[in-house]
Amino acid sequence: MTIHEPLPRLVDGDICVRPAEDGDLDGMRRLFDDPSVERWWGHHDNERLRQRIHRDDVLGFLIERDGDVVGWIQVSEEDHPVFRHAGIDIATRSDVHGTGVGIRALVLVRDWLCGPRGHHRLTIDPAVANDRAVAAYRKVGFRDVGVMRSYERTADGSFHDALLMEYVTGLDGPT
Repeated sequence: MTIHEPLPRLVDGDICVRPAEDGDLDGMRRLFDDPSVERWWGHHDNERLRQRIHRDDVLGFLIERDGDVVGWIQVSEEDHPVFRHAGIDIATRSDVHGTGVGIRALVLVRDWLCGPRGHHRLTIDPAVANDRAVAAYRKVGFRDVGVMRSYERTADGSFHDALLMEYVTGLDGPT
């Protein structure tokens, strides 16, 4: 992934998606300690949170509502001209589930990736059992590609399946 310009602040009313910084650890801790986030993302101590902020291969963004950290979006980009695309992962605190915060943040990032960043294809891979996430991704235009069996190891050592989903610009009909 190559980043040539500063990362943006993406805003939609009371929602802001912005790059994470070292000073955001307290808000990130509240987010990643939420049981609905920890279920899918695992436990995060301060060192793991810092690693999320400073990864070279992933762009880390906070989702804020009225200045309060309520979510996380990370983006990975493949910039090889033959395979150019981006992948997205998102987590939101349980107290904003059902409010549209996650969907609005996804639309902001989707539009930035498919606009100024120049991607035509995005992927996301929620756990098959994460019905709330799958429904949200479908609302912003992602469609099912297929199930990836035993895709991710959980904290107890077992594996769960994931649903590969994609958003592709320029297709006739819904993407």
